[in-house]
Amino acid sequence: MYDTGTRKRALSLLSQGRSLNSVSKEIGVSRAAIRSWKVRIEPLGYDRARPCPRCRDTPSEPDAPAAYSYLLGLYLGDGSISHQRRGVYSLRIACADAWPGLIDACAAAIQAVRPDNKVFRVQSVGCQYVTCWSKHWACLFPQHGPGKKHTRKIALEPWQQEIVDAHPWEFIRGLIHSDGCRVTNWTTRVVAGERKRYEYPRYFFSNKSDDIRKLFSDTLDRVGVGWTVLARNSDPFNISVARKASVALMDAHVGPKY
Repeated sequence: MYDTGTRKRALSLLSQGRSLNSVSKEIGVSRAAIRSWKVRIEPLGYDRARPCPRCRDTPSEPDAPAAYSYLLGLYLGDGSISHQRRGVYSLRIACADAWPGLIDACAAAIQAVRPDNKVFRVQSVGCQYVTCWSKHWACLFPQHGPGKKHTRKIALEPWQQEIVDAHPWEFIRGLIHSDGCRVTNWTTRVVAGERKRYEYPRYFFSNKSDDIRKLFSDTLDRVGVGWTVLARNSDPFNISVARKASVALMDAHVGPKY
């Protein structure tokens, strides 16, 4: 982005009869950018109206804390934050094409947390990356850091934990929508000499990070959902919710992806 002074200088040179090409070469700005300044001189920026609640002298919780709790779950599962130019960060959540409702919910949550920033949907093979640029994603999600999440410590800040405690189901839903699923299992049982098939719903959450799985299971404990760990090749990557009463709670507050 270019500051307003640079923009005014370019327009002033044009008003003196200079050609667009000569002004572009003198100030090192593309002709397309200078043309756009004729329409709008003020920089759009990435956080143009609403300050970051965490960067204030007295930090507060983010806008729309329930949406933030859901977005936090999505980020811990399938999200990433990357540093761009001029102190801007890109938040990107990968959402499978199979779940268009989930894509809409993800975009709505990002928009609620940063209502003055534009949310983009970038199509890739089999998924969409729901993306938004802001200078403040790193302070809104302090879990951001180098390397994959399962290779480093992941812990919530006290203010984040307060939001999760106030909106636990939104956090659980975000984690399930990113790295979880609702499936229908089946088994057979002999009744009165006849083998019958029984089907029952079950929730799974899979993540390589011990810390993220613990955040998920601790939150399940707070809302009264029973769970067990299922090891995969001796690695405890999977958390299962299969008890009837617990599945009913999950169905009432989370439900399958859509």
